[in-house]
Amino acid sequence: METLTQARQVTTANTAKIAPPMVKPGAARMRELTPAQRRAVVLAQQQVMKARAAKKAKDEAEQMRRRMWHDEETAAQAAPRSEAKAAQRQEDTLSLRGAIGLVLRDLRSRDHKTLREVSEKAGVSLGYLSEVERGQKEASSELLSSIAEALGVSTAQLLRMVADRLDMAA
Repeated sequence: METLTQARQVTTANTAKIAPPMVKPGAARMRELTPAQRRAVVLAQQQVMKARAAKKAKDEAEQMRRRMWHDEETAAQAAPRSEAKAAQRQEDTLSLRGAIGLVLRDLRSRDHKTLREVSEKAGVSLGYLSEVERGQKEASSELLSSIAEALGVSTAQLLRMVADRLDMAA
């Protein structure tokens, strides 16, 4: 029995000598790296941090955009009837370019897209697209086609919507 106890004590003493000292996780690995490898690790960590910051900024911008659209929808629903009647009177004298502008704005708003997103995708300047939506500029057929494509509808569908809008106003 004494020998068994002595053997355990010797084994415990040997394992205590062999066990490595406690080291911070990752610290030992950093010591084994060459300076070039360390720089590469630091650069990779910086890139990860930048990517996280960019994702956070993108998520915040998307959240703000959704909040803006929600506010606009709420305001549109809460608009008094007198404003709706005034808008109806304006539509009674609706021109073709005015109808095109209203349809384009409705399509863009429905998809929750900004003027910038649509203008970049269509290859049109933001200011020009804004003027077309307000009915201040007439768009060529090529321009209408590219805007319709950016909004996810065909040119024929866009023109049918414009015709329906004009029929409602007449």
